[in-house]
Amino acid sequence: MPKSILIDTTRCTACRGCQIACKEWHNLPANQTKQTGTHQNPPDLNPNNLKIVRFREHLDENKVVHWNFFPEQCRHCLVPPCKDVADMVLEGAILQDAKTGAVLFTDRTASLSAEDCEAIRQVCPYNIPRRDDKTGKLTKCDYCIDRQQAGMVPICVKTCPTGAMAFGERSEMLELAQKRLAKVKKTFPKAFLADPQDVNVIYLLAEEKEHYYEYATF
Repeated sequence: MPKSILIDTTRCTACRGCQIACKEWHNLPANQTKQTGTHQNPPDLNPNNLKIVRFREHLDENKVVHWNFFPEQCRHCLVPPCKDVADMVLEGAILQDAKTGAVLFTDRTASLSAEDCEAIRQVCPYNIPRRDDKTGKLTKCDYCIDRQQAGMVPICVKTCPTGAMAFGERSEMLELAQKRLAKVKKTFPKAFLADPQDVNVIYLLAEEKEHYYEYATF
């Protein structure tokens, strides 16, 4: 049975602890960025940021400002379309670990052409893969496969100070997701789970899709 992460965005405060912890654990360098008119930084996923917290705000009918935060990362699809496309070009470039469910981009992705990498990015329903122009490799969250194999939880889950993230057996996380959803709906009646039947990283969203990142769900 694969592992799953449940991310309850109603508990996220955008502290970005998960984002920084991911960079530190994977020994990724800092990015040089510019102010773009939002607190979100950097503006998008990139080879040096495998996880970012996205910011989105809107006014409700009473002119009250609502902030929605979305800790973005690979969803580790149960049936990953990225792997299907990569297998047609270079088998073994993208693997799926049966024990954890992790979808892994290997060093062999450096042998893929830029066009092949773009095709893999386009087939991803969540727009996750990013090509490193320096190495030619495709990059994304690796589900902290090294930590999982050592009996530890993903570093983003361990770091989260508000309990927004939970990790465990998929069946347990699906059960927890339903319990969290029932509770959240008392405050946010439009809350829903994003594609729980298709992915191992399950998001609980408080509002409709349009109040989050474009690729928050299908």
